[in-house]
Amino acid sequence: MTTLYGYFRSSAAYRVRIALNLKGLAYDQAPVNLVKGEQRGEEYLARNPQGLVPALVTDDGARLTQSLAICEYLDERYPEPALLPADAAGRARVRALAQAVACEIHPLNNLRVLKYLTGELGVDEATKMTWYRHWVSEGFAALETQLSREAGSGDFCHGDAPGLADLCLVPQVFNAERFACDLTAYPRIRRIVANCRALDAFARAAPEAQPDAG
Repeated sequence: MTTLYGYFRSSAAYRVRIALNLKGLAYDQAPVNLVKGEQRGEEYLARNPQGLVPALVTDDGARLTQSLAICEYLDERYPEPALLPADAAGRARVRALAQAVACEIHPLNNLRVLKYLTGELGVDEATKMTWYRHWVSEGFAALETQLSREAGSGDFCHGDAPGLADLCLVPQVFNAERFACDLTAYPRIRRIVANCRALDAFARAAPEAQPDAG
């Protein structure tokens, strides 16, 4: 059985759960509590030396890390339904949208960065939240422009079926809502996320539906 090592509120693990659900794949979950520091334990570091979630151990024993790499692996091994368009330009667009979230917004707002701000750097809670909301606002403003103006957009980030970009966008919006970011200025993003959340694959992947959400 494929096993996903993750944390219920991890954006990166959330992306992979959606991908697995969209592909209709069965998998076990092995929670790694990031708040308690379990990702830095010897057992987990043997699985992923970066000490990050997710990690995916496949049914044939492959050990995979980094959420976008895992999602593309799943798309290559299980081609339907596709997470990337058939045409090269479409694939490039979807990857760019996905990376705008996963590589530009998310790294500045993940748990270890926020803990470093308040811990080693001594930043107070109000300043931390200003930091968080600034990077969400800057990133979402650019995404909103792309999604509103580009012809490739549809009911989802690209066309009328969910794909790799949606897998990244929905968890980032979840985090933004959790930290009380004002999303009023991003109607296209909100509409796409609402369309995603109406799908069972996304609903079952939501943080509150996970076994470690308790």
